[in-house]
Amino acid sequence: MPKVTYVEDDGTTHEIDVPVGTTLMQGAVGHLIPGIEGDCGGLCACATCHVYISDEFVPLCNSADELESGMLEFAFDVRNSSRLACQIEVSEEMEGIVVQMPLRQY
Repeated sequence: MPKVTYVEDDGTTHEIDVPVGTTLMQGAVGHLIPGIEGDCGGLCACATCHVYISDEFVPLCNSADELESGMLEFAFDVRNSSRLACQIEVSEEMEGIVVQMPLRQY
């Protein structure tokens, strides 16, 4: 299982093992990581799992589709590295990925 590091806005880190095929959102919610809420359960219908993907891992993540891009319009402090964690499925190649949470969701 790849190790994923979730970083809260205040710098607090949470390193967990996330099974391949699980989304970054499911990994965070399943381990009660603060800062990723996943209110819609991973249906890409809110934006409460907004994260920033570290630059070196962006190429390993599928590109945001039109639905995800539209949802990100409702997120707080959107950046070029912004993604919805519910839309990124973990793969073996993502070992060591770092995802940063914004100051707040919404």
